[in-house]
Amino acid sequence: MPFEAPVNRWRERVRPEWLDYNGHMNVAYFVLIFDHGTDEFYPLIGLGKPYRQRTGKSTFAVESHITYQKELSVNEEVRVTTQLLGYDAKRIHYFHTMWHADKGFQMATLEQLAVHVDLTARKVEPMPDDCQRLLAEMWESHKDLPLPKELGSVMALRPKKG
Repeated sequence: MPFEAPVNRWRERVRPEWLDYNGHMNVAYFVLIFDHGTDEFYPLIGLGKPYRQRTGKSTFAVESHITYQKELSVNEEVRVTTQLLGYDAKRIHYFHTMWHADKGFQMATLEQLAVHVDLTARKVEPMPDDCQRLLAEMWESHKDLPLPKELGSVMALRPKKG
């Protein structure tokens, strides 16, 4: 079954309580919206809340990197797209992009690496075969997408010379 490339399933409006003292959406709520995007993405690959309830297993984020390009204000709507960047038996590497729903420009990005965990043992373990099969199918749809320019970016201040 071919998957959307990238996955484009989540939309959300900025709530008034999400604004900070600078008058724009606080950074914490960018993460929340991206997390909601993950909640839409995971069931496509056999994971998410129903999977956790049924199996006692889930995923944990182990690394994330966020970039912010534009401010957001109350009642603006965004959409989140998700690109699968890679996976193995225990890990999923994906990239969310937040877009302004009406104007179409990029607002922010989140690159994330997650691991599959047995919640009883609190130990990383391989995903079930059906999840790995779905990831393989999604990879076939995503493998030729261009890599996001923000992928793997590193923060650094370089000392001024001279």
